[in-house]
Amino acid sequence: MLIEDSPTTTPWRRPGAGPVIALVAAVAVAVAMVVLQVVAGRSGFEGPLASLARDFAGTPKSMSVPWAGLALGLVGLTNRQRIVALAAALGIDLVFLVGRLLTDGPFAVGNGPTWVLTGIAVLAAWRWTGAQRSSALLGAGLGALLIAATKIGDVWLQITVMTRPAVLDQYVELADRAFGAPSWVMGQVVDALGPAGYGVLHWVYIELPVAAIAVALYQLRNGWPSHHLVRTFLAIGLIGPLFYLLFPVVGPDFAFGMAGQGAQLGDYWPTVIPTGTDPAPFVFAGDAPRNCMPSLHTAWALSIFVHTRRGPWWLRWGGAFWLVCTLMATLGFGYHYAVDLIAGVVLCLTIESALRDPERGWGRFRIRLVVGGAVAFAALLASYRYLAVPIAAAPVVSVPVILGVAGAVVLGFYATFFAAPGTTLARWGGREDAIEPRAHVTRGL
Repeated sequence: MLIEDSPTTTPWRRPGAGPVIALVAAVAVAVAMVVLQVVAGRSGFEGPLASLARDFAGTPKSMSVPWAGLALGLVGLTNRQRIVALAAALGIDLVFLVGRLLTDGPFAVGNGPTWVLTGIAVLAAWRWTGAQRSSALLGAGLGALLIAATKIGDVWLQITVMTRPAVLDQYVELADRAFGAPSWVMGQVVDALGPAGYGVLHWVYIELPVAAIAVALYQLRNGWPSHHLVRTFLAIGLIGPLFYLLFPVVGPDFAFGMAGQGAQLGDYWPTVIPTGTDPAPFVFAGDAPRNCMPSLHTAWALSIFVHTRRGPWWLRWGGAFWLVCTLMATLGFGYHYAVDLIAGVVLCLTIESALRDPERGWGRFRIRLVVGGAVAFAALLASYRYLAVPIAAAPVVSVPVILGVAGAVVLGFYATFFAAPGTTLARWGGREDAIEPRAHVTRGL
């Protein structure tokens, strides 16, 4: 439990390391935001700085992300400071909301937490000292990074549309046929679920960041552990979008369904599976971002699932629920192909392998897992692009191979971080020599 008016620090973390890392990351993100703002301004769409300015003085683009960022910022404060910060954020939000409603503006919140999170960072940097300053800066830095990442992500999606007009959906759809075209099947399942089922899946899909913050706050309830979900979440968001430019895919409902609004290859999804067997890149003239390969929603949902495995029963069930519903939504809404999801699983576990249990260092157990995951991920993407025809032609061989590659990554990850001590898997995964985290931290992860 937190002690009143005592900053939340942990004795197993090197003092000052967290705030320094957060500060360096914040500076790098700030530079990226300036560069992307210039690109966006020249291209005629809203940039990250303009979007951030609306969070301060206009109508926030998101009502949940600023509050999620503030929630992280509150972790580094004392209980009394949290109450003051929350009251200030609610008061500021109320003032902005009333002002918008009086001028016939939209109903939106998010200004208050943005201002208060900024205030926390300023106070910590200029007024506070010692452990209190370090803990507050770390929380404010992570909160700011979360908000900035969403701004950068929005611009990056626009850049994928501008720079990659030709997409590779025909290759991915053909490879997906070996699995029985799961997106087409799940699209019909979602239709059969009706408005209620669609509503639940849609809510889970769009509120994924909120679920992540809920899990992260549980992990951070006693201070700053050596590893937590926010680190993985941000790393996935930083690394994953790079592949949107290397492997541009818009998704089945856009390339083969009515969401393409005339740019699609035909009205196929979700009722008619295409029959072509000669894939080629084609120019997609619509505005859909090239954000399918890999499925980052799958990677993020899986990271939530992994980080809830040692929590209480309600957290474990919540993580499983979010993962299953996210997988159903990504396929059933026509946003992804099944092979996108497989790639997302491998990406998530590879990144998590590099970050998890930092106390154990970088031994052979971690190097082989990270390198093996990276090789598996590259092999999957290369096979989707260059072996789509034989994959679809010989599903009896290709499906077990693809699932086997992903399954090997999953098994290696489990053996390295979750296998019960004393078992053969644990010995192979190097867990016999692992430094066990403190009990309350382990349960949160």
